[in-house]
Amino acid sequence: MLDLRPVGFIIGLLVVALGAAMLLPASVDLLLGDGNGPAILQAAMLTMFTGGAVALACANAPTKQLGIRQAFVLTAAIWFALPAFGSLPLILGEPDLTFTDAMFEAVSGITTTGSTVIVGLDHLPAGTNLWRGMLNWLGGLGIAFIAMIFLPVMRVGGMQFFRTEGFDTLGKVLPRATDIARALLGVYTGLTALCIATYLLIGMEPLDAVVNGVATIATGGFSPSDASFGKYPGAGEYAGTVFMILGAMPYIRFVQLVSGAPQAFFGDSQIRAMLRWMVYGVGIVTLWRVLTSDQGLEPAFREASFNLVSVFTGTGFFSGSFANWGGFGMVVAFCVGMIGGCSSSSSGALSVFRVQVVLTAIRVQIERIGMPDRMASVRYEGRRVEDDVMNALILYVTGYILAIGTLSVALTLTGVDPTSALFGVWTSIGNIGYGYGPLVARTGTFIDFPELAKWVLILAMLMGRLALLALVVLVLPRFWRQ
Repeated sequence: MLDLRPVGFIIGLLVVALGAAMLLPASVDLLLGDGNGPAILQAAMLTMFTGGAVALACANAPTKQLGIRQAFVLTAAIWFALPAFGSLPLILGEPDLTFTDAMFEAVSGITTTGSTVIVGLDHLPAGTNLWRGMLNWLGGLGIAFIAMIFLPVMRVGGMQFFRTEGFDTLGKVLPRATDIARALLGVYTGLTALCIATYLLIGMEPLDAVVNGVATIATGGFSPSDASFGKYPGAGEYAGTVFMILGAMPYIRFVQLVSGAPQAFFGDSQIRAMLRWMVYGVGIVTLWRVLTSDQGLEPAFREASFNLVSVFTGTGFFSGSFANWGGFGMVVAFCVGMIGGCSSSSSGALSVFRVQVVLTAIRVQIERIGMPDRMASVRYEGRRVEDDVMNALILYVTGYILAIGTLSVALTLTGVDPTSALFGVWTSIGNIGYGYGPLVARTGTFIDFPELAKWVLILAMLMGRLALLALVVLVLPRFWRQ
């Protein structure tokens, strides 16, 4: 019988920490005296009390160490429990959402998807917008922890490659989870502070700078304005582009960079591939916009850079006429959104690492067809990709594509049109944040989706953040019988 007490103990502590985090937006609204502070404070007290009770009830576990099966349960439980409690300030306070809409908003925030069901962000209390940004930031930090510590151990989606002896992402640089957590927190906090300071210097309002800053580094996309970065054209778009790129890079490389090992950062094949593919996408769309619209070169380049980088990194900010690109531009955005940022970052979708290995495997197979006697193998950064890694990776990519198709069909059965359904699942499972289609066009949000469709999208967001298979494993009866 699987002992869930160690899992419950950790979840309880995390829920307490989440409730404590609510005290910050509650304090902001109390100081501003806008009437929303007591509601967020009530949510904080309820959250901390419940989390503390669960932690105390599970404190008698014989050991706090987790096995592989407990790691699977913990990973899934984090992404279900924290959004449930994170939604309380949105239910008890403004904007007074229904449970479904509040869960959608909270799951979107903690999974760093960035999709929203709220219209009128500019008129929300400061504490509510701050809490939305904090959900992004806390979610991005948690995603990075799980990507670097749990998924490699759980051997999900080929991530076990990052634990093998010759690869220095973890083993040679930071051998213990506590060291990883401490170094990651320092890098994450430092990047966030730098981003917020930059936004303040270019003229953003203080609340906008803070919320946009934490959401940028988390590649989360929650903005305190309905216009997103359209409120700060020019310098805001360029600064946002730079920090979104930084947020989608492997955090461990920043640790190595500040530790005096710059070659690890500048020599990382994921980083080089991501930047190269971004240049290709931005160049193609810039040229297309110049030739097919009345935009000049600089506005077309700036708009293409910001919006494609936002989609590529899974951030979800937007600016300019991106919503009206249509046709060719949205096809390019769809393709880059499927790729996503680097592994071991807060970015979502397939990840650059997986796409690189799949493309290499295709090339090797083509070479084998042309030269059957040649003994070619799939290699990544000079190392052979083992069969168990390759099998897990191919299974993940196949499952990802099948999930998009299956969930898109499920959305159409709830009454959603095919275009809105496809882009809704694409943005949710890839944790991208930007919708497209008739149901999104009116408000730029997902408020017009049927209630059942929103739950399908919630499932898609969780599947994308839980690496698909980590969630599927939990519904297998034999997982619980072992």
